[in-house]
Amino acid sequence: MREELWPDGTSTHAAEVRQFFDAPSANANAVLVAECDNAVVGFAELSLRAYAEGCDTSPVAYLEGWFVSPDARTAGVGRALLAAAEEWGRSQGCREFASDTEADNQPSTDAHLACGFTEVGLVRCFRKTL
Repeated sequence: MREELWPDGTSTHAAEVRQFFDAPSANANAVLVAECDNAVVGFAELSLRAYAEGCDTSPVAYLEGWFVSPDARTAGVGRALLAAAEEWGRSQGCREFASDTEADNQPSTDAHLACGFTEVGLVRCFRKTL
């Protein structure tokens, strides 16, 4: 499912998952999984961040990744994952929940807005090889 969500990172998924849980802040990371008929149909990767764009409090519960299998979409799986993610954030002492998506990912934008997120800005990131 990570490969479906982030197809450009196929070769690095195993290392990223290890780093996600082995990092010093691993106790502040979580993965929630949705199952239906004994099959995984979705997941949410969560972390605590000291800061998130548009947020006023710290720490912030952050939705690092959110995916629902195409055949399970529109059945409430995504909303259930987010509800559980929000509860996790509250249990970590957070008062805000944040996320991001690519500027041109309209389906993700629509899903975030439908689940109660408010768009707070659009950031363009740049890099330069030195």
